[in-house]
Parts: sequence; C-alpha cells; structure tokens
Amino acid sequence: MTIADAPASPDASSSDGIVQQRPMRMPRPRGPVSESVFELLVRGTAPADLDEALDAALAGTADIVADDDLQLALFCLYELHYGGIEGVDDALEWNPDALAARARIEVAFERALRERVAVPDRDDRPVADVLFELTGKDGGPSLSRYVARTATLEQVRELLMLRTMYTLKEADPHSWAVPRLSGRSKAALVEIQSDEYGGGRPQRVHSAIFVRTLRAAGLDPAYGAYLDVVPGIILASTNMMSLFGLHRRLRGAIVGHLAAFEMTSSIPSRLVGNGLRRLGFDDDATWYFDEHVEADAVHEQIAARDMAGGLVAAEPRLRDEVVFGAAACLAVDGWGAQHILDAWEAGRSSLRTA
Repeated sequence: MTIADAPASPDASSSDGIVQQRPMRMPRPRGPVSESVFELLVRGTAPADLDEALDAALAGTADIVADDDLQLALFCLYELHYGGIEGVDDALEWNPDALAARARIEVAFERALRERVAVPDRDDRPVADVLFELTGKDGGPSLSRYVARTATLEQVRELLMLRTMYTLKEADPHSWAVPRLSGRSKAALVEIQSDEYGGGRPQRVHSAIFVRTLRAAGLDPAYGAYLDVVPGIILASTNMMSLFGLHRRLRGAIVGHLAAFEMTSSIPSRLVGNGLRRLGFDDDATWYFDEHVEADAVHEQIAARDMAGGLVAAEPRLRDEVVFGAAACLAVDGWGAQHILDAWEAGRSSLRTA
C-alpha cells in the first residue's frame, strides 16, 4: 500500500512541486532567555532584562546541551544567517545585541562540548585512518535499527518531525566552510555539497527529496512547522553544526563533523528506508533515504581522505580539531538518538510538549 500524501500548505509549493521554503514562523518561547531574545528580534532592540536572563540561565542550567530555553534561543539567533524568521528584519542578522547574546550562549555550549565529548588519544596515523576507526567503532544507540524492525507509523512520523530542523536545510551549515578551505580539501567539500544540492537539478536537492517523505507521512513540509515540539537535545545537533560552520577558527571541527556525518550515514539510511517500506511507504517516499545509501558510501572516502586529509596536510595544526568535530558529531547525535529511544521504549512520545 501507499500512504496517502497530505495536501501541501497553500504557500509552500511552486508549480513544479518543489517546496519554496520561506522564513519560518516565530516559535513559542521556552523560558526567560528565548522570551527576551524573541523580544529583541521583534522590536529590534534588546530588552533590559536580556543580560540578567542570560546570567541566570547560563549559571543555573543543569545541561546546556539539552537546555530547551538556551538551545531554542541559539537556534533562532542562528536562523538569522539562514532563511530568516517571519516578521524579523533581515538587518538584525548583524545586530550587535543579537550577536552578543549569541556569543554568550556559544561560549558555554562549546565549553560543554569540549568537556563532555570523548576524543581519541593523539597518534601519528593519517587523520583519515583515525576517522575510519572512530566512526567504525561508534557504539551509539541504533535508532535506525529500531526504525527498521520495531517503530510504529506514529514513531516514524515523530522521527521525521524531529529531522525537519536540519534536513529541510540539509548541507547548509557545512557550506559555511567552503570559502574557508582551499585546494584539495575545498574541492572535496564542494564535490560532496554538489551532490547534496542535487548537482544543479532542483528536483534532486536532498532537502526537496525529503519533502516527498514528509508528504507521504502526512506531515507539513514547511520549514519550522514542528519547531515547537523539537526538544533542546535535538536542536543542539543542528546548533553545533552552525557553531562550527560560522566560526573560521572552528573550520577543522566543521570538516571533521561533515566527515563523520557522511561516514556514518549509509547503513542507517538503508535501515530507515527498510523501516519505511515495512510500514507501507513506496519508493518515492523512501527516495531520500535510498539516495543516501549510495551517495554517502562514496562520500565517506572523499570526506575522510580528500577533505579531512587534505585540510590536515595543508594545515597540520588543525588535526586535533578535525578529530574533535568528528567525535562531537557522533556524541551529540548519539545523545539525541538515546533521548528518542528512551521515550519510545518507555511508551511515550519523544516530542516536546509545552
């Protein structure tokens, strides 16, 4: 059977069926920081209590990586550099108050990642060999295997909702690295990104292919439609990419992140595709995942040997940052997967409730 497509949002699609993503709607605040940040974005000036709210939240958070209030505020501040937010002046992308608030959250977020992410001991092997070993022994929870064998249709719909915050702008966070690389590493990154963006064919852009899966599951393909139900630990994964990509000093980390991302995508994509087929989705609906089975099997060699290897050959001092970025990718995505599995195995939703 084929699961029926849901009607598209009236303003979401062009005549050729490709979703034209518009600025996302402003989400609901989750605490004093996001509330103050949203006031800044709407009014264009920082409220008097923004610094106080940041002081209290950063001092009091039990885990910034999973903090709903701080991660949502950071996500929306980053969104100014992507598709924007409905009703927010584009000029605020470089607003000093917005940048200052973002920087304060970033500092604490990066510190937490460096303290918590386990990085392999330094050795003299080529960085590609280290990356293959690191990604090959990843012991994170197998969310994809659960989807292949066990997940219900409602759980799959939840997973797709959670994935929208990255996948509907897939590849964009890594593209910040393009002007920051040169030579072999730059050419390799562009080769990978070209595939992600459909090789010049808009119908094959990976984010556009993902829309087909969303529609097959009866979900809204508009970017940000499910932001209010995405928990902080999931937002942290996308925020980490933006953090690495938007700072030139972290170019090694974004390269390592993309390498690990590509090197661990092929098998999980096959498993998720099989899980969708088990639940009755047709080939058009599974196209997004099937595409990644073949593409990422090729990308992993390019990412490890040419992109990461090329960067380290050109700038040996970035080797540790490349490995850190890869380890951070595996760790944070693993924490997010564990959140989802824990919820499902306990018989509850993995989505956030107000």
